[in-house]
Amino acid sequence: MEETLASLRRPKRGRPPRPREEDHAEFEEEAEAEGLAPPQSKRKRAASAAAAAALEDQPLIDIIKHNGRLISHAVKKLVEDYESKKNSVTFQILTMLFEACGAKHEIYPDYLHESDVDEVVFSLVELARKGLVEDNYNSKQKELKNFKENLASFWDNLVLECQNGPLFDNTLFQKIKDYVVALSCTPPRVYRQTASLIGLQLVTSFISVAKTLSGQRETTQRQLNAEKKKQSDGPLVGSLNKRLALTHENITYLEELMRKIFSGLFMHRYRDVEPEIRMSCIKSLGIWVVSYPSLFLQDIYLKYLGWTLNDKDAGVRRTSVLALQSLYEVDDNIPSLGLFTERFYRRMINLADDIDISVAVSAIGLIKQLLRHQLLSDDDLGPLYDLLIDEPPMIRRAIGELVYDHLIAQNIKTSHPGARDEDESSEVHIGRMLQILREFTDDPVLSSYVIDDIWDDMKAMKDWRCMVSMLLDENPAIELTDMDGTNLVCMLRASAKKAVGERIVPAMDNRKLYYNKTQKEVLENSKREITTALLTRYPQLLRKYMSDKAKISPLVDMMILLKLEMYSYKRQEKHFKAAIDLIFDVFFKHGEKDTLRSCIKAITFCCTECQADLKDYAENKLKNLEDELVLKVKNAIKEVEAGDDEYSLLVNLKRLYELQLSKPVKNDGLFEDMYRILSHLREMDNEVKSFLLINMHLQVAWCLHAIDGENPSETSIDELLSKQSSLFEQLYYYLVVLPTYQKEGRSTTVLSCRVCIITAEMWCLFKKSKYSSTRLESLGYLPQLDIVQKFWKLCEQQLNISDETEDEDANEEYIEDTNRDAVMIAAAKLVLADTVSKGYLGPEIVSHYVSHGASTMEIIKHLIASLKKNGIFDIASLFFEALRRAYERYTAHVQDEENETLIGKSYSECQDLASRLAGSYVGAACNKNKSEILKIIRDGVHFAFADLPKQLSFLEAALVPFVSKLPSSDIPDILADVERRTQDTDMNGDQSAWRPYFTFVEHLRQRHEKNEVFQEEKPVRRRGRPRKVRDVPGKKLFDGHNSSDEESISASDHQGHGEDDTDNDADQPLINTVRSSASKLRSLKLSQQGTSGHKGAPGPSGSNS
Repeated sequence: MEETLASLRRPKRGRPPRPREEDHAEFEEEAEAEGLAPPQSKRKRAASAAAAAALEDQPLIDIIKHNGRLISHAVKKLVEDYESKKNSVTFQILTMLFEACGAKHEIYPDYLHESDVDEVVFSLVELARKGLVEDNYNSKQKELKNFKENLASFWDNLVLECQNGPLFDNTLFQKIKDYVVALSCTPPRVYRQTASLIGLQLVTSFISVAKTLSGQRETTQRQLNAEKKKQSDGPLVGSLNKRLALTHENITYLEELMRKIFSGLFMHRYRDVEPEIRMSCIKSLGIWVVSYPSLFLQDIYLKYLGWTLNDKDAGVRRTSVLALQSLYEVDDNIPSLGLFTERFYRRMINLADDIDISVAVSAIGLIKQLLRHQLLSDDDLGPLYDLLIDEPPMIRRAIGELVYDHLIAQNIKTSHPGARDEDESSEVHIGRMLQILREFTDDPVLSSYVIDDIWDDMKAMKDWRCMVSMLLDENPAIELTDMDGTNLVCMLRASAKKAVGERIVPAMDNRKLYYNKTQKEVLENSKREITTALLTRYPQLLRKYMSDKAKISPLVDMMILLKLEMYSYKRQEKHFKAAIDLIFDVFFKHGEKDTLRSCIKAITFCCTECQADLKDYAENKLKNLEDELVLKVKNAIKEVEAGDDEYSLLVNLKRLYELQLSKPVKNDGLFEDMYRILSHLREMDNEVKSFLLINMHLQVAWCLHAIDGENPSETSIDELLSKQSSLFEQLYYYLVVLPTYQKEGRSTTVLSCRVCIITAEMWCLFKKSKYSSTRLESLGYLPQLDIVQKFWKLCEQQLNISDETEDEDANEEYIEDTNRDAVMIAAAKLVLADTVSKGYLGPEIVSHYVSHGASTMEIIKHLIASLKKNGIFDIASLFFEALRRAYERYTAHVQDEENETLIGKSYSECQDLASRLAGSYVGAACNKNKSEILKIIRDGVHFAFADLPKQLSFLEAALVPFVSKLPSSDIPDILADVERRTQDTDMNGDQSAWRPYFTFVEHLRQRHEKNEVFQEEKPVRRRGRPRKVRDVPGKKLFDGHNSSDEESISASDHQGHGEDDTDNDADQPLINTVRSSASKLRSLKLSQQGTSGHKGAPGPSGSNS
């Protein structure tokens, strides 16, 4: 009744309703039952007619090359014609196969029908030998860009169209299989590439048909079982039995075809010399195992995936890893993978540190799959945790994701990742994260790396309210230890910095971060959320942890991450003022560098970013801080002069120094007070002296900055000159006193470094040439040579401090400002800026090129490069003088009769210096700068013969590397000059003294006799991870039989492929020097919920035996 009423209703206005698909299907079924063709639109009929017309004129190879849309029509026509023209269709298909390989053949149907497969293939190989081959496979032509896809599509369509007939006639596809296998084993590369593609696609298509037949077999079996329950025998049962047998026979036939292609093609090509062929083989095998496990999920097939984990090509290794990932994703496959996993799991773990980043990242994803199925134990993961501080960010992120899943969210314990994440609170995840950070408490740099790696995956690190609540002990059930509290504060700061778009670890490229509009909105929202969480509770945090020096600095840093205008919008000005007051109190409560800098940075930030009343309040607070600090410094000076303890003065001088780094501190008499106490109390602690000097220097610098260069006042210039003179007086006093100072220790080293650095800065600040011919000419200053010599003597003293001493002081405050690198940079700046006499200081610095470690060497290397670029130095004179002074240090040790070790070391340094300096002339630079090299050699020869025979060892120690840089045509002149100098000399005396002369002459003669023409290649530096040097053959159209068939992955190939080379320490990033600290994670044991059993995999890694 309802249907009748619905049919009588008036239709809605507008377009008529579209016919339903069910109605159309029913109509087609009825039409077919009545023998009628299904209706087609005019457009479809026209397209079919056009396709048929096009097929009449085009050979198959042209369709595949240029008209991929006609492939399905061409295949249907072939299958239709096959019953009546078997030989003709077979010839067309095989001809297309040969032409796809690129062979320009003249093979006719009769010859193809009568000849043996090997005979035909041999003739095709002969065509390749003659060069009659067109490489369609590797062509870069635009019209062939879809050739590979079209070729694979043709064979896939052909198999699917033939599944109801020709596929099982035991003729067509047997012949195709024979030719494909034979061509895949030929020497021409393009034959192997094309035949491999076709053979692999055939197996993939056979699997599709076999899966369809398997479904039909299961359906038939169910029908047969149901029918047998009704009656044990009958025509229907017989029919079903026949259908079941036929289906099973067809499946068996297809599987046999697959096995033959696998043994004939895959087993040879998976080890082909061409990486692309190996890659396609492994990719296809991964697809076969996943899509047809009943045949391919066996160790006899899986072992190839394991062996190619050691392939020398990164692309093949990555393909193998990705194939295994898809394999382990299917839970039903795991029981069959036990032996395979036991054999190859170690190699899978090692690939996480592969030389290729993409392989390493993919391997880490594979390890996550193994962990999810509990196929690895926690002990196996130890080496992976070191990668949390690896250099490439992609690897660190991948390991961070693994650590989060396995140790924090513990998703891997469940069969479905993400199952627990929503059930557990942020407190639980934060607690587990703190447990990890306990291993890095002594190294905040490593903690930052771990936080950075895990941050993207761990939502709890963005739960600001939760972290603040835990720090304020608002949840009685959660008790934080002091260590956990410190780590949580650091995690809060680091996470907040990440959320607002700042870096918490150094970037590899040091490029500035840029964000689009959407990203900026996300960062603003994050800043708003952080501010909302801290708006009222930030003063509570500061008040609670004010006395804790480990926690207060990162908490104060949070101020610059807040959206300060929200204090006004939310009418929370009192909380802002309370926070500023507490930061003010923190500044005067602590004396550590980090805390002081955080306080000044926070208050200064508020002065610039706040609006209206809040800005005025912050500015007044900064002014009060400055006034109170100056008063404290003055009172402390008076107390020390009265004989009291120096601690108060030292702490307040540190505060003054940190404040003056960001702004000038104006107060009449403060400079004079510091000068007075420095002059009168020479027995003060050296650290106090160093902070007095640096504060005086900053006062002078700010005073100079305040002078108007266009219209300077006489008063300001006189005041500055007075301060300049006073500071130089104190600095020069220490330049004289400190080299003879008997008291040793860190404080003496700090004072010496400060004196060297401040002296160099003052000379640069008041460089005479900078102020000449200006109104400030009276400020120009040029130090005398004797002062420069005293300055360098003190610098040398700091350079000679042992590495052990510097390592012991590595955690000291201001160590980066007061070490030998800082001293060397200050001295190098004087030479580069042409501030002092260039003839003395430049050679002295360069003479220490190889004497004080890699960092100092790098500084001097950059200095030399800059001097060459600027052209302000005579490089030949610079190098010769540097060599001469290094040699004179050696002779001084010899004359002083010091121990043999010291003498040998100084002579070795002289030789190394010569090698380094000569090494700066590389490639074309040797010819371009030949005059410089000749001048160095001539000056060196003159010096060596100045006092015969005492200085002849200079020839061997310093000049031999430079001789090697000259072409042999210049050697005779040098040899003649050397021999001329000894014509009238008696050489019968001390033979050991003359030995360097004879050695040098012999070297010249050998160099000349070889008649070498100097050629050197410029070393090319590459970015990224270092590659291993491998002899990888270039791509050739025609390879020998041995290279294609016999090239295999040997046992030696299975060892070490894809692993990192040992780098030169000098080229390693800074973070690599602390890599060993991450080994603590290997012993990391967390209390984990859920199933705790893990399968240990003690078996050996795989081989291809």
